[in-house]
Amino acid sequence: MLLQNKFFRTTLGIIFLLLILYLGSKVIVLFSPIGTIINLLLVPMMLSGFMYYLLRPLVNYLEKRKLKRPIAILLIYAVFIALFAIFWVAVWPTLQEQIQNFIRNAPYLVQDIQTQFDRLREDPLFARFFRGESDLTVRLTEYLQNAVTWVSNSISNLITVISNIVVVVATLPIILYYMLKDSHKLPPILLGLVPRKYRSEGQETLEQVDSALSSFIVTRVILNLILGLTLFIGFLVIGLPYALLLALVSVPLNFIPYVGAILASIPVVIVSFIESPMTALWSLVVIVVSQQIQDNLLTPIIYGKSLDIHPLTTVILVLIGGEFYGIIGVLIALPVYMTVKIIFLRVYEIIVAERTNET
Repeated sequence: MLLQNKFFRTTLGIIFLLLILYLGSKVIVLFSPIGTIINLLLVPMMLSGFMYYLLRPLVNYLEKRKLKRPIAILLIYAVFIALFAIFWVAVWPTLQEQIQNFIRNAPYLVQDIQTQFDRLREDPLFARFFRGESDLTVRLTEYLQNAVTWVSNSISNLITVISNIVVVVATLPIILYYMLKDSHKLPPILLGLVPRKYRSEGQETLEQVDSALSSFIVTRVILNLILGLTLFIGFLVIGLPYALLLALVSVPLNFIPYVGAILASIPVVIVSFIESPMTALWSLVVIVVSQQIQDNLLTPIIYGKSLDIHPLTTVILVLIGGEFYGIIGVLIALPVYMTVKIIFLRVYEIIVAERTNET
């Protein structure tokens, strides 16, 4: 009789769940090697999946033009090598010079910002805004000093960063090659895990997930590349130092929803403020205009529709992803959520349909 009581069954289920979590916490050390492997492969797998959705349409097109799939993939690799060679010859020298100058001048950034604050205090137009705000400027200076210290400490870990990049560069082309070559083999394997009576629903769900991820990744890449080009042109027009470096830094940061645009604008405003307050104002104008062009003009044309994700949900997902996996978690939070949401809604529809048929 007790098993037929809904409250008793719910309580028993909660007890069993807590028991499983408790026992799992006791043996979690046994799974630490698995966690290490996942952390090691997470970045190459994420980048490979990212590049897979970008290159798959091109590979499919070349395959339709009577090129064998492996040959098409190798041909695309050859094009990428040629583009990298052009980048190395035409762009890298300028970028390298800007990086070196920025690192060389980094220790003097705080001093230059303090100098600009002092000039603003002496200006009659801005002096009234700084009355009684000396503590604020001191705190801002301390924050900037901490930021410069953090950058200096990060440079000391350059060897570790380079080693990680070497691992990614060495494994990414191999993983990506087999993703592009054998991607058609994955759906049957996944469908084999689904009960036979739900195979058609499973096929539709996989197609929905694939379409959502492809649309999200391809459109975000196109939009952010255009945004980076717009910012670079605007920075050149206003004479902003480190224009190429700041534009390139802004591109990956803008992949982070909502928060990314703010993070990308911080170094731009700091560098431009050191140049002059008017340059900082014009840099903000460039950023705002570029963002408005992306959001109100390009997004409706390229993407055609907005993500069915509430802004508050997006912010929460970004915070959760950042807490668990740092910048990688922030970048994959939305794609993971989209995938889970599609699968959950599909399973829910199947359960509701079965209960309706039973009644």
